[in-house]
Amino acid sequence: MLCPAENEACPGPGRPRGFDADCALASALALFWRQGYEQTSLDELTAAMGISRSSFYACFKSKHGALLAAVERYCDESFRALTDLAAAAADRAAAARAVVGAIAAPDGGRNGCFLANCVTELAPHDPEVEALSRRQLARIEALLARLLSEPAGDRAADAPDGPGAAPRRAGALLSLALGATMLRKAGVAPERLEALLGEADRLISP
Repeated sequence: MLCPAENEACPGPGRPRGFDADCALASALALFWRQGYEQTSLDELTAAMGISRSSFYACFKSKHGALLAAVERYCDESFRALTDLAAAAADRAAAARAVVGAIAAPDGGRNGCFLANCVTELAPHDPEVEALSRRQLARIEALLARLLSEPAGDRAADAPDGPGAAPRRAGALLSLALGATMLRKAGVAPERLEALLGEADRLISP
């Protein structure tokens, strides 16, 4: 689901006490994304962030605190990027296609979606990660539903594919896009993922 900080680089170790916490967090996000939470040791984390343990604990309190901050950063940045894509599109259908395509990212490599990775690894036993992921998925689904909604008066409210169907179609589109990210992580070829995303048009323009 977009990669706003995956490749950000920060200065190396030995950063002074007044380090750039935002830059350090970007490095933590990139490491968690590559390795997962459980496979990342505290030594690896502080080395990647370029800060001492004392600075780490003063800023993030714990490894879990750093993860939550990274997840929240990812969610906010990726949602902002999605809304910008939607705003730049020529029309609502094009905006919905752009959002779905950005989430699925067929050419995004095998790291997968950071949020989906966290959900798979941690959400079943981490209520804070679960809450952040639910909030993010809900606002993306709401964005898609708004894009799929007909302007008032364009279609009868009781029509089978009228305005009331937009939330259901939005949920189906989001499920399709997230499924594509998992297939991408499994190594499915980008061409196959593009073909799968072609099915999204049936939901966007039924």
